[in-house]
Amino acid sequence: MRLTTLALAVATLLAGTAHAADTTQLVQGELGQVTAWRRDIHQHPELSNRETRTSSLVAAQLKKLGLDVHTGMAHTGVVAILKGGKPGPRLAIRADMDALPVTEEVDVPFASKVKGEYRGKQVGVMHACGHDAHTAMLLGLATVLAGMKKDLPGEVMFVFQPAEEGAPPGEEGGASLMLKEGIFKNFKPDAMFGMHVVSTLNVGTVGVRPGPAMAGSDWFKMTVHGQQTHGAMPWNGVDPVVTSAEIISAAQTIVSRKLNIGDYPAVLSFGIVEGGARYNIVPDKVEMQGTLRTFDPGMRQQAIDNLKGIAEHIAAANGATVETQMPVGDSNPVLVNNPALSARVRESIGKAIGADHVVESKPWMASEDFAYFANTVPSVYFWVGSTPTGQDALKAPANHSPKFFMDEGALKIGMESMLQATLDFLNTPAS
Repeated sequence: MRLTTLALAVATLLAGTAHAADTTQLVQGELGQVTAWRRDIHQHPELSNRETRTSSLVAAQLKKLGLDVHTGMAHTGVVAILKGGKPGPRLAIRADMDALPVTEEVDVPFASKVKGEYRGKQVGVMHACGHDAHTAMLLGLATVLAGMKKDLPGEVMFVFQPAEEGAPPGEEGGASLMLKEGIFKNFKPDAMFGMHVVSTLNVGTVGVRPGPAMAGSDWFKMTVHGQQTHGAMPWNGVDPVVTSAEIISAAQTIVSRKLNIGDYPAVLSFGIVEGGARYNIVPDKVEMQGTLRTFDPGMRQQAIDNLKGIAEHIAAANGATVETQMPVGDSNPVLVNNPALSARVRESIGKAIGADHVVESKPWMASEDFAYFANTVPSVYFWVGSTPTGQDALKAPANHSPKFFMDEGALKIGMESMLQATLDFLNTPAS
């Protein structure tokens, strides 16, 4: 009886006449395994470009499904192709696999105890952004779609990407490296989908936004050079600490006074300030690092120019000098969702979980290297609520927090949403 019911659900989905119950039934059959995968990956997190255990787990499962599997792309990436039994469009779906240098503070039985090395320091390692869930959900979706391979129109590429959080210093990685290595050389998708669990939405809610959806990001570095002296006699040297403080303070006026944020928002933040070895010695240099987030190329360049100018003039006024790197390495572009495709995906998700549970997300100042893929093929990236129902999502510990908690109900919602969007697209490709 169960096989007959599942077969009917598959048939209606592939005919494009499915209701939420059909998607739910297919997802429910894999949810136990998906949850187990998520917990296993969560308990064994790996930093960017070091996802060897995770990629091995992924590749082994994809091979069991009989897919055409390729490993080693962008160091640890895994790509698999599912060819349906009927002609149709090509679709790529992406999940990221890497964790963060964060020590977990969530009390769950599968909490991470893993330690790793980041920037030369021993750190805790945690899936504080939900990439464990993304990987597990995409494995589950691959399993569901492989089960209907004979009647499936088109082809699906499953992309398990390393280093979304950024490659370690001195290395390349992530989506940009996958593209450089030719991920789409022999398989050019007609569209690409991705999703991300977020604490700012409750479980059961999915956010979709057409057009610019996530900010472009630039990583910058500055080194302020002064002259070392005894802390009791600062007039005998040039203080790079005070100079750096003035630069940081003045830089806040770039967003508040220089950029027209009536058009688009922008954010400039300093995250690292390092200098000195002893409390009573003025050091000879201070190193600073930070991030710039923008949605507009002109505003981005204006902010970079303003930041360089502020740093150079303040340094000169204090008798110091400054070296600037803006940006450092690759900059994530703005993530732009294809408007027409976004409307179709939103309709599909509404079909799966109820239209009243789908909202239009606000522009998010976080960045995503999925933007590199979205610059190459028409794409849609959507957000799946992960904060428990009844809890204020705006006060929940954010992604990247050591207290980030994902209600596993998000796995079901994310899979149902992506499965419906996938099957609707394969059955009725975009013009």
